[in-house]
Amino acid sequence: MAHLLDHPVISSRYFFPRRAPLAEPFMVSVPGAELACFRSAPHADGPTVLHFHGNGEVVADWAGDLAPALNARGVNLVLAEYRGYGGSTGTPALAAMLDDALAVFDAVEVPASRVLVYGRSVGSIYALHVAAARQPGALVIESGISDVLARVLLRAEPRELGATADQLRQAAADAVDHRAKMAAYRGRTAVLHTRGDDLVLPDNAVELADWAGDDAELVLFDRGDHNSIWAYNGQAILDRVVALAATLF
Repeated sequence: MAHLLDHPVISSRYFFPRRAPLAEPFMVSVPGAELACFRSAPHADGPTVLHFHGNGEVVADWAGDLAPALNARGVNLVLAEYRGYGGSTGTPALAAMLDDALAVFDAVEVPASRVLVYGRSVGSIYALHVAAARQPGALVIESGISDVLARVLLRAEPRELGATADQLRQAAADAVDHRAKMAAYRGRTAVLHTRGDDLVLPDNAVELADWAGDDAELVLFDRGDHNSIWAYNGQAILDRVVALAATLF
């Protein structure tokens, strides 16, 4: 039986896939789809960043700049792609893609302690799921979402899904309880956001960091918004990612 969060109304209104095939993708097979991910791993003994991108993005948007920047500093990179995005087959499905994220992590075949999982925007949903289930060495949430149900309700009403409000609330609690997942993760955490983000308000970052516990680092950048955070703060973000990755063993 399909999960309520995989209802076609949610898939069509919440996700914004774009086609952009890669020349040499790192393919990961999942039930009902082939995910065209990207891998650049020149350092046999180096740490690996597993990156989950934002909603209106594809792997190809990140491969050209992020891979050489991290590789030059001793860090390998895997960019996870979603169903229906980039060169992947299938159709986006919020809950099914949680298992997809685990499949990508497992396909990387790197010890969890040597992996930093990074989730940007909608990618925070999948990064947090991987963090709670696989316990990687470090976690970075950038422009992330604390309350997934609230985001879904901006675009779909329970009656359109053939469900009650309580049923939708329970479905979200079962699959995307970010408070529980953040609390379950035991590694080092950095939560990055901009104060000027008016798409996913910085309150989300404050909540996520609070749920992560006293050891989490919360950084609220003064410059940029949801879609320009890297344009204004890219070097600072990169430095934090590399510094965290250097602690992995």
